[in-house]
Amino acid sequence: MLRRDTVFRFTMLLPLVILTGYFLLLVGSQSAFFSLSGFFEQLSQADIRSAIALSLLAATASSAVAVALAIPSAYALARLDFPGKRLVDTFIDLPMVLTPIALGTLILMAWNTAFGRILDSFGLTFPFTMAGVILAQFTVVVAISVRMLKATFEQVSPRQEQVARLLGCSAFGSFLHVTLPLARRGILAAIILTWARAVGEFGATVMVAGTARGQTATLPSSIYLAMSMADLPRAVTLVVILIGISLLVLFGVRLVMEERR
Repeated sequence: MLRRDTVFRFTMLLPLVILTGYFLLLVGSQSAFFSLSGFFEQLSQADIRSAIALSLLAATASSAVAVALAIPSAYALARLDFPGKRLVDTFIDLPMVLTPIALGTLILMAWNTAFGRILDSFGLTFPFTMAGVILAQFTVVVAISVRMLKATFEQVSPRQEQVARLLGCSAFGSFLHVTLPLARRGILAAIILTWARAVGEFGATVMVAGTARGQTATLPSSIYLAMSMADLPRAVTLVVILIGISLLVLFGVRLVMEERR
């Protein structure tokens, strides 16, 4: 039995060791091209600072809109019954399976319809603008946010909501004072991961907003531009910044989930 347990542990741990080593190799490979002086030199350039600021600002705006729409949508899918629920639940996942480039193409096509021209006449121009960056990121991340929040609401016992209703709460009061507080850690984790996914979005953003330096170039599109010009110092600087943001986000999610448990 002891031998079998040892073989089992080895079988489970070996793939984990391989994956950990592989990702350490990917991250560690940056050290061959990284220098602290070069990092700060690149960081002093206006277009890199602009890419960082645009990425953080656009990700915050797009994830805020995504979560604001995802919370009631996820609750409806988790708790309410309505005609076509299964079809809607499936359709909402479409951005998760379509490639970001395809989503960006759909956005551009939509703004070349009569509806898009009406919006354009009111000054709502999205292609090749910062608003386009936000729209592209929102389109990519909103389905992820809905799916995560739906799982969160499903973990909240409906009985506690029913007790609140019996004690005189309205449906909205029960949602506001019972469901949301019980789901707060899951909501916070969803916000963090949605924001992180928006920061790293590339395909749809490039299709909708382009890669104009200092205007619509985000961190991922700036990395693409740097590599296309074989500018390794710039590319490494941007990659290191993204890695730093990603590690901070993952650390934050771990803290939230551990407190939740």
